[in-house]
Amino acid sequence: MLDDADEIHPLFHGAPQTTEFKKLRKRIVRYTREAVEQYGMVEKGAKWLVCLSGGKDSYTLLAVLYELKWRGLLPVELLACNLDQGQPGFPATVLPEFLKKMQVPHRIEYQDTYSIVMDKVPQGRTYCALCSRLRRGNLYRIAREEGCSAVVLGHHRDDILETFFMNLFHGGRLATMPPKLVNEEGDLFVYRPLAHIAEADCEKFARAMNYPIIPCDLCGSQDGLQRQQVKQILDQWEKNSPGRRQVMFRALMNIRPSHMLDPKLFDFAGLTLGNDKIDQISDVIPKLR
Repeated sequence: MLDDADEIHPLFHGAPQTTEFKKLRKRIVRYTREAVEQYGMVEKGAKWLVCLSGGKDSYTLLAVLYELKWRGLLPVELLACNLDQGQPGFPATVLPEFLKKMQVPHRIEYQDTYSIVMDKVPQGRTYCALCSRLRRGNLYRIAREEGCSAVVLGHHRDDILETFFMNLFHGGRLATMPPKLVNEEGDLFVYRPLAHIAEADCEKFARAMNYPIIPCDLCGSQDGLQRQQVKQILDQWEKNSPGRRQVMFRALMNIRPSHMLDPKLFDFAGLTLGNDKIDQISDVIPKLR
């Protein structure tokens, strides 16, 4: 599937020629294509705003989308976007220089949401929730201004699992970040094409490609977060039982409403003895899709 002689795009210049890296790259491409097709992300002729933070995940996202586009498997226009939120110490020149060098169409937007967050969030509380809302609002605005139909994010399999357990442990609900959704205003899609890809693969890929990774903890608000606690739990489970993360992720794709407890998803009160209960289950499942 991969071309030894033709690196296809500046994003892949200097790609390692080891068998291990070629397998990694092929796996990332295959899983991304699988998610794009499975969740119906492609609208021919659409334009996507690809959000680039400078972390390993967003670099991986950008590279794999360009590979799929080059192979004729992603007939959409891509516009990379970085939102500089005014965090102290953020290396503002890194991404513009990188994107220009890689010949990637892009937009760099500066919005000092950091000052707003510092002013509004009480001392000792984490900044992530408000920071995320402000970032999301600005990205939606930029997408509309650029004529994009979708905002594309670099969340991977482990992000999705961690969010599920955060909702389970702290939110009292079974929910996570879906690979595809429509925003509240109903005018933009939000896509997560890396939904099937492990965080470790993103890490290996971005570092092997020597992309200029920007740390995600510039605001100093990461330590002690609920997400970090959940990540530690999942790391321990994975250490004790290798492959556990993938098993749990498959469970998110294999939901049985009749074996849960939500009467809004399954008509327990109307359940009767006999074969008609099979029909009831069949009627409910399509509503979840």
